[in-house]
Amino acid sequence: MFSTLGYYICIPFAWILRLFYNLTSNYGVALILFTLIVKLVLLPFQLKSKKSMIRMNQFQPKMREIQEKYANNQQKMNEELQLLYAQEGINPMSGCLWSLLPFPIIIALYSIIRQPLSRFMMLSADVIENVRGVATGLGYVASETGGRASFYEEIQLTQFINDHFDSFSGINGLMRVNYNFLGVDLTIQPGDVWKQVFTGGWPIIGLVLIPIISAALSYFQSKVAMTNNNQKADDPAARSTRSMMLMMPLMSLWIGFTLPAALGVYWIANSVFQIIQDVILNKYFSTQMAAEETEKERAKREARVAKMMAAREQQRALQEQMNKGKPPKKQEKKQPEKKGTTTSDAGRVGNRPYARGRSYDPEHYGE
Repeated sequence: MFSTLGYYICIPFAWILRLFYNLTSNYGVALILFTLIVKLVLLPFQLKSKKSMIRMNQFQPKMREIQEKYANNQQKMNEELQLLYAQEGINPMSGCLWSLLPFPIIIALYSIIRQPLSRFMMLSADVIENVRGVATGLGYVASETGGRASFYEEIQLTQFINDHFDSFSGINGLMRVNYNFLGVDLTIQPGDVWKQVFTGGWPIIGLVLIPIISAALSYFQSKVAMTNNNQKADDPAARSTRSMMLMMPLMSLWIGFTLPAALGVYWIANSVFQIIQDVILNKYFSTQMAAEETEKERAKREARVAKMMAAREQQRALQEQMNKGKPPKKQEKKQPEKKGTTTSDAGRVGNRPYARGRSYDPEHYGE
């Protein structure tokens, strides 16, 4: 099920990447153009998220004031923060949601890069088996890793096809794919060759530089995104932000070294475009928000506040009604204090209940 779902998710991305490769005949350039198109498609969604984040940063002082004022009343603090969000049109979760979008894209792109025959060219399993048979007849042997066919066997087969393309001319849908970009083989994992950095020349140096550049750009991107951040250094949110600023570069460094270099090129291009986008949007929204206090905007905010206040009053009225409808608590009846316990009247002598035992018999001695 998941493999089928992943296949259909890859289809639009593979079509875009294949289109740009056919236009440029350069895999690296196709990846950069692919990244640009993805950024443009997602731009309308990110505009609202970016505006909300900038507005939220501008109102950090007000949020801190509320948090300090109601530090001992969590419920009241949450109510006042929700009121501030409604008044200023802030969605605190909007920035988090769109920041996660690159991850499903990079997973789909990784599948396309790792499986060029089935994901990039969209060949069926029967056609791929036919291609493998022809390649084997020409001397192709898949490399073995841990006693099994390599995880990147389709890449190896695609490179073999590129070198012997004339022998595969009768197979429909098959493409000649050249992974060389600026003298670097984008199918190689930099982590496999970094020890040869001083002896392998530019092809190895370029591979090792890709993850390093991607990590540096990822950190710079986080710095640019936090330009208008007004959080105090000791705020929990500020600490979380600093953790994210360190985590993202480390993640990009790991991706760059452990996966094919093509993904590192995508990550570099994505960071560059994101930095440009953030610089432009930061300036645009900062200027827009400074001139946003018009009658129309004020009316919208007042309407949002009125709606929230009405909902709050309705909730309070409902709570009061529920409290009134509860039956009064029953008071427990106080048990009377026991003065004494009698066994029978036969045992009583005056006020002494146990003066005589249960076996007392006044006629016992025949008196």
